[in-house]
Amino acid sequence: MEKEQKLEVWLRGLLPDVPALLQPVAHALLQAQEEVQRYLQDFPQELLWERPAGVASVGFHLQHLVGILDRLLTYARGESLSEEAFQYLKAEGTPSTTGGSVEELVQNFNRQLEKALAQIKATDPSTLTQERGVGRAQLPSTVGGLLFHAAEHTQRHVGQLLVTSKILKAGLNVPAAPQK
Repeated sequence: MEKEQKLEVWLRGLLPDVPALLQPVAHALLQAQEEVQRYLQDFPQELLWERPAGVASVGFHLQHLVGILDRLLTYARGESLSEEAFQYLKAEGTPSTTGGSVEELVQNFNRQLEKALAQIKATDPSTLTQERGVGRAQLPSTVGGLLFHAAEHTQRHVGQLLVTSKILKAGLNVPAAPQK
């Protein structure tokens, strides 16, 4: 069992109730969740909104992960964003958006990830090529494209969050790049 826990999620086998074509999406989201848990365990509250070298804060990434999953999954369902979703988007990156502690933000991410997994499990694979519009401009995508982008975008921000958290925990004073 210990060896299995060291393996990345995608190497642990098929996830129950997840359609075969969506296994990579679910694996990527679960891997992101495990990494957030591991790297933010005991993360100092006073560093949550710090921006070393001007990069996005750990707090921003946690808020954005919740918001982007909600937005992309809304579009995948063929729905428009609610006013609440637009308000959340505008407030991403500010401490007052969704509570202030590391634990609260991680819990919010976990709840949104569970909603995402429930939607993925309920997605009929025959709908993956159905067209969906993204944003106010209704840019073209598909159900599958939106779900895969949700996983990819989540992984991208988790990677940035992990690097930022390591720099902050190490107490490195990284100066901002000079402006050109």
